[in-house]
Amino acid sequence: MNSDQDNLQSALLKFNGGGKWFTWKSVDSDGNKIPNDQRMTYANIKVLKAGVSIPSEADVNAKIKEAKDTKTAAETKKASGKTKLKNLGLDDAEIKALIGV
Repeated sequence: MNSDQDNLQSALLKFNGGGKWFTWKSVDSDGNKIPNDQRMTYANIKVLKAGVSIPSEADVNAKIKEAKDTKTAAETKKASGKTKLKNLGLDDAEIKALIGV
């Protein structure tokens, strides 16, 4: 799985009460087999649970962006913290001992 597929799957799990409410289609509308490396896309979402609907692509993309923004913010805070520790005189080994990175 690539990171785009991971992001899509993670975002979808945030809808419809979480859990595995979806899977991926294995054949297209013409009955042709969808190659495994092309199955995990918005267009190939297949609902598993009755009464559940597929969220809009815009809503899914918003969840993906939210997750990426959260990850970026955390990485930025971590880098900022390391810089501040270095400015206090700690070396890389001491920083790693404190925060594991």
